[in-house]
Amino acid sequence: MDWNDLRYVLTLSRAGTLAAAARRLNVNQTTVARRLDAVQRALGARLFERVDGAFHPTKAGEAAIAHAACVERDIANLERGIRNVDHEISGSVRLTAVPVLINRLVVPALPDLQARHPGLRLDLTADARNASLTRREADVALRLARPETGRSVLARRLGQLDYAVYGASARLPWITYEEGLAHLPPARWIETASRGEAMALLTVNDAETLFHAIRAGLGKSLLPCFVGDGATGLRRLSGAKPVLSRELWLLTHAELRRQARMTAVVDWLSDLVRTRLRPKAASR
Repeated sequence: MDWNDLRYVLTLSRAGTLAAAARRLNVNQTTVARRLDAVQRALGARLFERVDGAFHPTKAGEAAIAHAACVERDIANLERGIRNVDHEISGSVRLTAVPVLINRLVVPALPDLQARHPGLRLDLTADARNASLTRREADVALRLARPETGRSVLARRLGQLDYAVYGASARLPWITYEEGLAHLPPARWIETASRGEAMALLTVNDAETLFHAIRAGLGKSLLPCFVGDGATGLRRLSGAKPVLSRELWLLTHAELRRQARMTAVVDWLSDLVRTRLRPKAASR
């Protein structure tokens, strides 16, 4: 049985007449009578007696009205509950980004987010692969290039990620990315800068591994400035100005963007990028 038909029965019991019920439901009297007839046929019982134009419920009608009122309350409670969930800063948000951003930017700042919103849980995926927001593999994503998005995904430029050359010494060989990542801007820059110089017997597949390789003294290479500038034992070898910059974009699923927990995470990430990735001069 269709809840909409029960709604007509409930409204008729409260209004008393077809005309009054039709006005409350913003339909004509014929529609009210037709919906009432559909319910009576489905239940196999007469729900109202009509006396001088007024509708009075039968015993079966009283039972149907009571059940319809329960359904109405349950639906109202469900709607209120869903609205409350959307306005509470609690529950989980799935965030994906490349490992260096998760490990070096997001994780160190998590205590602040958890202190602000104890009921909020962040599910982190550190992956160079671009997880799909459309297929709901993630709710929020940080990307290092302008994304191609459809109607279901919103994108906003947060800032830029600056890079410089780091290492214990300029005399060390270059470390670069594996062949499958040769198209990335850092890999292309290293290819140009390293011409005529020695290359380390090592390639990597992400900046996090690259960081550890440089710290181990295996060579020199590009790192995000916010990573390299704070690392003990590393020197910025390329001077005060960044040698490469990449746009940093924030992606969110359009259907989830208005949820309070999503807004909290998006605002926190925006503040984090603004404070941690702000360009600053570095000494040689």
